[in-house]
Amino acid sequence: MASLERSKKKMHLWKKAIVHFILCFVMGFFTGFAPASRASIFSGHVAAPKTVEVFHQTKTQNLNRSLLDERQELKAHVQNLKNEVMSEEEDEEEIQETDSRRLVIVVTSTSRRNRLREVLLLRLANTLKLVAQPLLWIVVEQKSDESKVSEMLRKTGIMYRHVVFKENFTDFDSEMDHQRNIALNHIEHHRLSGIVHFAGLSNVYDLSFFEEIRAIQAFGTWPIAKLSANRKRVIIEGPICNSSEVMGWHLNKMSYLIDTTPPSIHISSFAFNSSVLWDPERWGHTSSVQDALQDSLKFVEKEVLEEETNLKGIPAESCSNVLLWDLHISSEK
Repeated sequence: MASLERSKKKMHLWKKAIVHFILCFVMGFFTGFAPASRASIFSGHVAAPKTVEVFHQTKTQNLNRSLLDERQELKAHVQNLKNEVMSEEEDEEEIQETDSRRLVIVVTSTSRRNRLREVLLLRLANTLKLVAQPLLWIVVEQKSDESKVSEMLRKTGIMYRHVVFKENFTDFDSEMDHQRNIALNHIEHHRLSGIVHFAGLSNVYDLSFFEEIRAIQAFGTWPIAKLSANRKRVIIEGPICNSSEVMGWHLNKMSYLIDTTPPSIHISSFAFNSSVLWDPERWGHTSSVQDALQDSLKFVEKEVLEEETNLKGIPAESCSNVLLWDLHISSEK
């Protein structure tokens, strides 16, 4: 009985094994005929990591691109800060350089008789615009309701003072001298400290001229080339120099030694320190303008022609170089 039961159990196990084998075989057989486009359970598990990998790669690329953009923006910001600092330093250097320069006071007399007055004023203004600061332009004219000079001066962008007078003159030279004296009285009254130069409307300048006259301590002089539109020749008037030392004068086609009494020199061929007007003792003179001649212009011209120790030729290396031309144009009405 016991052996019979054992044989039945073994037979039952074999049957289970055979049925299990047949079921596996059938499933494998039909799986082989399934279409390739349908994803199996296993294929789905295999594809998932690729999707994750692509997503991770895209996210990494976006992060790198964002970091690169932030880095470039940071570099640009740093460069802008450097440029701002450099610009501020350059502005400070320019301000310091401007403060170290001496003021040039340019005095210009005008007359309504000159039909080209406004044109020549504008030409001179365009020259003065190119001169390094500080510079003050004093323009003098007879008071008139029809004058456009004040409006023109406002548009130049140059630091200026417009001075007017009421007197009438029949003589042109007397009127010009009167205007220059008015300008000198204005400079003295307001204590405008700088180097004074009389610039005529017919003057033509080398720009280095204005830097040269800033070095004047008391009085300075230079040669001037006089040109005429009707004559094909040039006349040189001014000092005869040994380096910057004035030895004599070339005036009116004749030579004068410094120990003689020369005639008047060209009004644009000299400049002087404005403090001479109110502090003559500083330069070794005992008399003031008011005490001596009651005429500022004559006082200055006299000192320039008779001064020996404080008069310097311009340019300092060789005052024979011409930096200023007087182009005479007949412009009277």
